[in-house]
Amino acid sequence: MLIRNWRIFVGALGVALVSCLIFGAIAVSQNRKTSDSAKAGVKPNSVAAQQAFTANCAGCHGLDGKGGERAPDIVTPPNVRGLSDSALLQILKNGIPRKAMPSFNHLGDSTLRSIASYLRVLQGNSIAATLTGNPKRGMDLFFGKGDCSRCHMIRGEGGFFASDLSGYSRGRTPEAIRDAIVFPNRNLDPRKRTVVATLPSGKKIEGIARSEDNFSIQLLAQDGTFYLLNKSELANLSYRDESPMPTDYATRLSSTELDDLVNYLYSISKSEAKQSENREEPDED
Repeated sequence: MLIRNWRIFVGALGVALVSCLIFGAIAVSQNRKTSDSAKAGVKPNSVAAQQAFTANCAGCHGLDGKGGERAPDIVTPPNVRGLSDSALLQILKNGIPRKAMPSFNHLGDSTLRSIASYLRVLQGNSIAATLTGNPKRGMDLFFGKGDCSRCHMIRGEGGFFASDLSGYSRGRTPEAIRDAIVFPNRNLDPRKRTVVATLPSGKKIEGIARSEDNFSIQLLAQDGTFYLLNKSELANLSYRDESPMPTDYATRLSSTELDDLVNYLYSISKSEAKQSENREEPDED
C-alpha cells in the first residue's frame, strides 16, 4: 500500500513538473516576443499592428518587409519610403492589379492604418525624431559652406550628379542621416561607388554608372557630362569601393552645423509629405 501511494505521488509530481515546464516555456516565449518587439522599436500597443502585417503582408514581402519570392522590398527603396501615409493607405485599399498587389480593403480602415504604421516601424520611423539644430541655418549650409547643392538637389534646386534629397529623411533616424554625411563609405551601395574609365589616350573619366551592360557603360561625371563608352575600346575600367561624396564633413562642419543640416533635411521631407497628401494620387501603372 505504501509503495502504491508512493508511485501515485511520484506520478503526480511528474505531471506537475511537466506542467510547470510547459507553462514556463510559454511564458518565456511570450516574454521573448515582447522583448523582440521592443528591440524592433515596436511599442506594446503596436503588437496588434505587427500581427496584422505578419498575417497579411509577410507571406509575400517577408517578415522584415525586405522582399520575398512573390513581392518586392517595401522597406529600403527611397520611392516607397517617400510615399505619404495617405498614399500607402490608398495602395492597401485599392491594390495595384497590374503588379499583382491585391486590395486589402476588406480588412477595414483601422487594420489598414495599423499595417501602414508597422511598415513605418520597419522603415525605421517608429519613434518621432527629437531634432536639434536650426533648419534655416541648415539650408544656408546646404547651398553654401557645405557645398551639398553642387551634387545634390532639393526641390529642383542644385546639382543632379547625386540623388535628390527632397524626401531623403523620411523613414530615417537623425543618427542615420548624420552617419551618412560623416561616413559616406559605410554600407556603401555598389550602384553609387566611383567608377574610373581610362581611355586609350590615358585620359581618366571618373563618375557614377547610370547604366551598364556587358558591352557598354554610361558614366555621369561630377561636371554633369554624360559619357557613353564601349568597354572594348577602354584601356581600363575600375570600380572603387568609395563614394564620390567627400569624407571630411566631420572636420569641415561643426557638430552644431551637422545638426542644422540634418534638421533642414527633415523639414524639407515633412513639407514634401504634407504637399503630397494634398495632391491627386499618381497613376499606379
